[in-house]
Amino acid sequence: MDYDVIYIGSGNAAWQGGRFLRKAGLKILIIEESLYGGTCANRGCNSKALLDAPYEIKALADNFEGVGKSGNFEVNWPDLMKLKRKRIAGMAPFLDAKFEEYDLDVAHGKGVILDEHTVQVGDETFTTNKIVISTGLKPIIPDIPGKEYLHDSTDFLDIDELPKHTIIIGAGFVAMEFASIIAEAGYEADLIIRGDMALKYFHQPYVQNIIEILKEKNIRFHFNERLKEIIKDESIIINNPEDKILNLKKALNTDDKLRDPDAKIDNKAYENTFTINCESGLSITGDYIIAAMGREANLEDIGLENIGLNYTKSGIKVNNHLQSEIPNIYACGDVADTGIAKLVTVAIHQSKYLAKELLGQADEITYPVVPAVAYTIPRIATVGIPAYIAEKSDEYEVHRIRYGKSYSLELKNDRTAEAKVIVDKDLNILGAEIYAADAENVANMFTFIINQKISLEELDYMIYAFPSSSSVCLYKLHNIHYKF
Repeated sequence: MDYDVIYIGSGNAAWQGGRFLRKAGLKILIIEESLYGGTCANRGCNSKALLDAPYEIKALADNFEGVGKSGNFEVNWPDLMKLKRKRIAGMAPFLDAKFEEYDLDVAHGKGVILDEHTVQVGDETFTTNKIVISTGLKPIIPDIPGKEYLHDSTDFLDIDELPKHTIIIGAGFVAMEFASIIAEAGYEADLIIRGDMALKYFHQPYVQNIIEILKEKNIRFHFNERLKEIIKDESIIINNPEDKILNLKKALNTDDKLRDPDAKIDNKAYENTFTINCESGLSITGDYIIAAMGREANLEDIGLENIGLNYTKSGIKVNNHLQSEIPNIYACGDVADTGIAKLVTVAIHQSKYLAKELLGQADEITYPVVPAVAYTIPRIATVGIPAYIAEKSDEYEVHRIRYGKSYSLELKNDRTAEAKVIVDKDLNILGAEIYAADAENVANMFTFIINQKISLEELDYMIYAFPSSSSVCLYKLHNIHYKF
C-alpha cells in the first residue's frame, strides 16, 4: 500500500488527527481540491470572527449612549474587507507549511474513491489501508426558479460593499449572525423563515430578545413562509427633468420603446434588484439575497457509489468508532452522521479520537458537554442540559442569574447580561443558557464546571479576578448555594 491512511479533505477533521498518526510512524496522505484548511479556516469561522469584531465593539460603545459616549463609532467595511482578505489569504499557505512540518503528504485535486483501498486524484491513483472521509458540509440551495441569484455565506463574507437591503433565507446561525452585522451597520434586511422560530436550538426567550433588538434596527422577520421564486428586476435610470429612477418594466414596452414619450435617455445606468415571491403571496424586493437554510453533507462525486456506501444530507452514518458500514472507511467531522452538534470543536475532538482509534489505543468515542454559541449581538450560548427540558422536569431546578443588572458597572454598562443555570436536586450544575455580550466566555466557564463536576461549595471557596463577567456571574451563583 502507498499509505496507511488517506484523508479526503484537509480541514480540522483531517490534519488534527493526521499529525499524531504521522508522529506514530504511519504514512499519511491528505487530499484537498480547494484551499488547505477547509471551510472554517478559509471561508467561515475565521472570516466571520474578523468581520464581526468591529460591530461587537460598536454595540459595546452604544451602551454608553448619553452617559459618556461622544461621537459615533463607524465601521469602514471596504477597509475591514481588505484586512480580512489579507489575513485569510495567509491561512492556506500557513497550513500547507504546517503539513510539511508534520511530514504529511498532500495531493491537490478532487479525491475520488475507486474501491475500498484506492483513491484517484486527477491522473494519479493512491492505495491505502484506511480511508477517512472529512469533506465537511456545503450550503443548502433551494431548488426554485431563480436560485442562480442566491448567494451563500462564502459570498457574503467576501463582499466588497454591504448591501443596503439584504434578504436572508433562514434563521439559523448564519442568518442571525449576518443580520446582526447588517443591523449594526445601519442597513436593513428581511429574514424569510420556513418555520415558526429562529435559532431553534437556543433558549427561545433569549432568542426573542435578539429578535426584538434586530427589529428595532430595521431587520424584519417573516415566519412560516415558503419560497416560490426569485425574479431579477433590472432598473434603468432615465435622465428626465425630474431625474427619476424608473423601473425598466414600467419605463419600456416589450419592443424597447418608452411608455413615457416625454422621457429622454441620454445614457443608461442599470441597477439590479431581486424580488422573492412566497407561496403565501408575500413579495419582497432587495438588492442581495443570502441562502442561509443550513448545510448538508458534501459528498457528491467522491465515488461513494463505487463502494456502495450510503449517505444522507446529514452525512455518513458511523458507529461509536467513527467507522462506516465498510470497515476500513471512516467519516470524521461535519460529514459524519453522529447526532452530535456539527461544530469545528467537535470535529477536532473526533479527529484526535480517530487517531487513537486507528492506532488501537481507544475504546468507543465519548463526548464531554459541548457548548454552542450564536455570535449575534449580543451573543447567546447554551451548554449542557437545556432549560426547555429542565423546566418540564421535576428532576431539575432552573435559576435565573441576572448578573448584568447587579453588576452593570463591572460589565461595561451592560445591564441585560444574564444566565439561566440548571441544577439537580443536589445543586450540581448540569447546564446553562447565557445571554450577554461575551456569552462565549461565560459558556466556557460553565463547560469547565459541568465537565469537571465542580460543586457550588467548591466554586464558593475559590477566589476570582474582579471585575470580570465570569467573576460576577460566579458570585451570583452564591444565591443558589446559600438559597438566598
